Amino acid sequence: MVLSVIGLVVTLPVILLAWLVSSIETKSNGFFLQKRVGENGKLFTIIKIKTMYPNNGVTITTANDNRITKSGKFFRKYKIDELPQLFNVLIGDMSFVGPRPDVPGYADKLKEEDKIILSIKPGITGPATLKYKYEEEILAKVDDPVQYNNEVIWPDKVKINKEYIKNWSLKKDIEYIIKTIKG
Repeated sequence: MVLSVIGLVVTLPVILLAWLVSSIETKSNGFFLQKRVGENGKLFTIIKIKTMYPNNGVTITTANDNRITKSGKFFRKYKIDELPQLFNVLIGDMSFVGPRPDVPGYADKLKEEDKIILSIKPGITGPATLKYKYEEEILAKVDDPVQYNNEVIWPDKVKINKEYIKNWSLKKDIEYIIKTIKG
């Protein structure tokens, strides 16, 4: 909790500026709120900076997606859109490190042994996040991004997250945070 408060104090000016720019560009609230599946399958609302114009409910985003705003491209490149998740950490919905929280529908597809990834709080970063930090670019290069995500990326993330949980260590968490900050 202390680290999330420090993180919020340090990043609050950036969060507020990004929120303002996004609010102006999208002509709506600059915060993006979405239901995600958290610890023990409990739904919570994730907070991010809005980087896209209102859409039709598509949850897969590619690098050349025309829904992404001009400022959104910048915010996504530098992960500024993720900073408000420090509020989620502060209120206890998320952790700094752990499996990324999925939208409802994906967690329902988890096989019994894979449900271990719901046994801990989801994180802002983690090994799967770092491996797929260029996920949108990967998806932009395939013919069917949804199919590729469902058949290749998502199962690999599940595998990586299961290994993360089975081999958890504070040292590794610190390494993931440092790698995330360094970009």
